[in-house]
Amino acid sequence: MEILIKASQFILSLSLLIVLHELGHFIPAKLFKTRVEKFYLFFDYKFSLFKKKVGETVYGIGWIPLGGYVKISGMIDESMDTEQMALPPQPWEFRSKPAWQRLIIMLGGVIVNFVLGILIYICLMWAYGERFLPNENVKDGVWVENQLATDLGLQTGDKILTVDGEKIKKFNQLPIEFINGNNYTIERNGEVLEKEIPIDFISKLVDRGKNAGNFINTRYPFLISGVQQDSLNASSGLQPKDMVVAINGAPIKYYDQAKVEFEKLKGQAISLTVKRGEETKEIPVKVSNYGNIGVVFGGASYNDLEKLGYYDLERIDYSFTEAVPAGLNKSWDTLTSYVKQLKKIFNPSTGAYKGLGGFISIGSIFPSEFSWETFWNITAFLSIMLGFMNLLPIPALDGGHVLFTLWEMITGKKPSDKFLEHAQVVGFVLLLALLIFANGNDIFRLFK
Repeated sequence: MEILIKASQFILSLSLLIVLHELGHFIPAKLFKTRVEKFYLFFDYKFSLFKKKVGETVYGIGWIPLGGYVKISGMIDESMDTEQMALPPQPWEFRSKPAWQRLIIMLGGVIVNFVLGILIYICLMWAYGERFLPNENVKDGVWVENQLATDLGLQTGDKILTVDGEKIKKFNQLPIEFINGNNYTIERNGEVLEKEIPIDFISKLVDRGKNAGNFINTRYPFLISGVQQDSLNASSGLQPKDMVVAINGAPIKYYDQAKVEFEKLKGQAISLTVKRGEETKEIPVKVSNYGNIGVVFGGASYNDLEKLGYYDLERIDYSFTEAVPAGLNKSWDTLTSYVKQLKKIFNPSTGAYKGLGGFISIGSIFPSEFSWETFWNITAFLSIMLGFMNLLPIPALDGGHVLFTLWEMITGKKPSDKFLEHAQVVGFVLLLALLIFANGNDIFRLFK
């Protein structure tokens, strides 16, 4: 059921983005009286799941969910219709239109992607506002519990101040800032230190698999969510929702402090002070030879921690006029962050190419429980990402057509149809290779 929910959201989001992107080409083409032969969601190699001709255009749904397309008469595109191109140009064809009209037709798709992403973010800000933990409110620093964070040079209790000189406003921004960044500053025991992010950090992050995003955590109180029935302390009296506040009478505030103490007290009988609702109890337990007491830790959300007085969350509600600049800022931050990640991918020494993913990776970012807020957030991100990717100056993408059209407008020389055909083939091969590599990464990680 979980896979079905994720897949349904992915297909719905992808279909929406494809149809609107292609409409971005279709509408200006029709406005400039250019014939559109096909308008398809997904590709229809050999056959279609559905098709219907209305006027001069066939509307349909293909069976290969790798994208979609509009087939515009007189244009060298993925259809590679060389027979049509061999005939004399007709007034309704793309190649007969002025360069400025062709440029608008080709830019229509990416413009729709960017505008759609911005509009979704504006509406999200208006409808939901923002709820987050300010980084400056993490007064006692971060919790370092894995080798990846240690390799970064972090220690429990460090306060992360900046990444690449930029102050971090939201705590949940830290993972992506470290992925995009090159250096950072921390405060440790009152001293400000500057550290480099290792060049192979992303490679190590990808190797962690599903836990990749959890290398930096807030510090949590020692809340018990369960007691293991076969443990030394199964009958000790500890209960779920107990909060450990002292060990052998020495106060503790965080779970990481308790872990350090348990390591020192292996095999010993100790006394825990726990808060249970409004009561405080002393409970004798024994620490195992492995340095644990046989309980499951966790189960607290940021809202719970705020009620306990550990962290102060920030809530921002926007009117519609306030949501517009907030949505624009969110869109810009999303775009610039994606561009930074793309730069890392093209630098082999970072190992970021190992994190490149295909349809499985994209589908997996959707939650297992449906939420409109999350769905639209992901759709806005994908829309901006697809807009930028399509704008890259690669033949077979919109950006390739735009590049050749701009060349024609600047030089006054139009590239020959033969050149455009060869460029289209080269671009298609490059995209196919990228598609195979990205989805191959997904399959490799799946089996790994």
